[in-house]
Amino acid sequence: MRKDGELAADPGPTGPWSLIVPLKPLPLAKSRLAEAVGPLVRPRLALAFAQDTVAAALCCPAVRDVVVVTDDPLAAAALGALGARVVPDAPAAGLNAALAHGAEAVRARRPAAPVAALSADLPALRPEELHRVLVRAGQFHRAFLADAAEIGTTLLSAAPGVELRPAFGGASRRRHLSSGAEEILLTGVDSVRRDVDTGEDLRAARELGVGPRTAERWPVDAPEPA
Repeated sequence: MRKDGELAADPGPTGPWSLIVPLKPLPLAKSRLAEAVGPLVRPRLALAFAQDTVAAALCCPAVRDVVVVTDDPLAAAALGALGARVVPDAPAAGLNAALAHGAEAVRARRPAAPVAALSADLPALRPEELHRVLVRAGQFHRAFLADAAEIGTTLLSAAPGVELRPAFGGASRRRHLSSGAEEILLTGVDSVRRDVDTGEDLRAARELGVGPRTAERWPVDAPEPA
């Protein structure tokens, strides 16, 4: 377990990046995890993952703000309390439409903002590892970071004036490569790549060290996820 912001020297909004974090309504979120942790714990863990992700992101010195796209009132209140800006999922047309909508919401206020879509299920996220990823992303027009399985994507970035063009879901690494985005190849950023969809993923995240809300919902003395 780790504490909020323990790795961030300056948690103020000093960086250039606006991050967009999408979150399904909690009753629908992380459906593949239900078998491992049970149907009652699953939505609570989904919210805890998002809270730890957003809290760590807001402590990253490269991050100016975090926009959460969700229609879930409980999640909106909890993530807004951390300092995120919450916008409703007006398109209601799936993950990628929500991310594009979030990017539009950011650039309606800051047209020259660099933006990055970030998965909401990174409970072990470390601010300094995210910082390294965003610094590298800033070298490209569009860039992405593959997940730990090297099949999906946990982060997709777009420079000022560049359309985000998200293609998340399933084998998104291949789609982002095909779209012309540069792959970010860094070692030592495991926490930014460790999304959680299954019990095995949750075990791996716990080995990295999850944030306080995830640890509260699934403490170290809890049974190993199935």
